[in-house]
Amino acid sequence: MEDVSAEFCRLLAKGAGRPYRVIFIRHGESERNKVRKGSIYFADDEAREQVKGISDDKIPLTEIGWEQAKKTGLLLRSRFGKPDYLYHSGYLRTIQTTEGILNAYPLKERDQIRVRMSASIRERHAGYAYDMTKREAEAAFPWLAEYWKTHGGFIARPPGGDSLADVVERVYKFINMLFRDRAGMDVWAVTHGGTLRCIRFLFEHWTYDQAIAWPPGESPKNCGLTVYQYDPEAGRLVLREYNTVA
Repeated sequence: MEDVSAEFCRLLAKGAGRPYRVIFIRHGESERNKVRKGSIYFADDEAREQVKGISDDKIPLTEIGWEQAKKTGLLLRSRFGKPDYLYHSGYLRTIQTTEGILNAYPLKERDQIRVRMSASIRERHAGYAYDMTKREAEAAFPWLAEYWKTHGGFIARPPGGDSLADVVERVYKFINMLFRDRAGMDVWAVTHGGTLRCIRFLFEHWTYDQAIAWPPGESPKNCGLTVYQYDPEAGRLVLREYNTVA
């Protein structure tokens, strides 16, 4: 049960038209995470063969990813109780991460959590180079490096894909929905690394330069928690922790 101060903060947040708390959770380790090892492109044909031809929304979690999700559910329940709403992006790896998190809750509590899908928090679309090796991408798009250098990694679009600026526009709609419909509530959302960068851009008023790339050591971890909570003195949602893992 929440203490009096937490309940009072909920009421203040509701009056201000803001959620009481929003927790963003990156999905657990996926099969593409495992194969690409943090790289933009596949290292070679052998690495690509394991996930070739599987669209991004159908990429599943690995066994490690499932374990991460289940441990994260235990952590979330012990520290934050249960949310009013739990969103996912509709991509298989976020659906499975959501299932792993809910595994920590007894059936009676699970029935009280309203689970919803929002396409606004889906991952950035990689475009035509999605299944390419580095060598193939350089051959297909010899102009890309110079284009990227000129326009910067926030505004520039990968061929056929989304820029980070494109992702910001749809994330903005999701955040506005939270402010409009979820005031005073505790809302969690299972999302993606690229999307999380755009979420932080909006919540923390980053510049374009800040959003171009994660600082060293700050890339979002699989099942890392990014926690925002309403601060009555600031009158807004404030970052309380980032990249917390079970």
